[in-house]
Amino acid sequence: MPLKFELLQADEHSRYLLRGKTDILYNLRNLMQKRAMISAFIDASADSFLTAILAVNPDDDTLVLDAASSDAINARVDGAEQLICVTQLDKIKIQFAAARPQRIGFEGHTAFRVALPDVLLRLQRREYYRLIATNPHSLSCLIPISSGGEKRMVSMEATVLDISSGGLAVLLPPNEPVLEPDTILSDCRLMLPETGPIVTSLRVRNIFRITNRDGSTMLRAGCEFTELSASMASTIQRYILKAERERNARERIR
Repeated sequence: MPLKFELLQADEHSRYLLRGKTDILYNLRNLMQKRAMISAFIDASADSFLTAILAVNPDDDTLVLDAASSDAINARVDGAEQLICVTQLDKIKIQFAAARPQRIGFEGHTAFRVALPDVLLRLQRREYYRLIATNPHSLSCLIPISSGGEKRMVSMEATVLDISSGGLAVLLPPNEPVLEPDTILSDCRLMLPETGPIVTSLRVRNIFRITNRDGSTMLRAGCEFTELSASMASTIQRYILKAERERNARERIR
């Protein structure tokens, strides 16, 4: 599983980043009330500990996080610039940065007071059913891109990570040009097994950096279909339903 999942860029219509204080407080209080366990990564490193939100203080714009069980980890947190907090609630991924942790006593226990985040990442469930590829290499999408700043177009083969009737997420090959949010990618070819290529245009909605546990990084682009014909949409939907039926059948056999 990826270690971190960080939003790098998003178009102006992105629903993933929350910047309003009211929305941020609502989500933080929800995490506190449901006692959600949070993985806190120290200064964006691989070193982490489990914590939880103990208090939300809007008056002085701070949070109180539970301390680690290890004194050595708490000593590291004392000198950290920030904690990258990652959790999941009701199948929605939530991430925020907790800056300037300060050790305090809270209700008789050690805790850390941190600054209220200015931005909170909330990966909401889509309005479309999404199929996550069991074997990502079985799905690919050929995306035309300019080569070396020239007008000559070549096709970049991107691995499809998940797909829905509304769009798809692709893993960008290394050393390829980074796509920009709100860019329209015309004449893309989605390579579906058994049905052949589907030609469609894609609009880039967001770019994420995925950091794996071995320290390697990848870029993930979330895209939506544009100008997709009704017949092509039906083909995609049939593929998703067929793949899901086959997956359920394999799981029943195990």
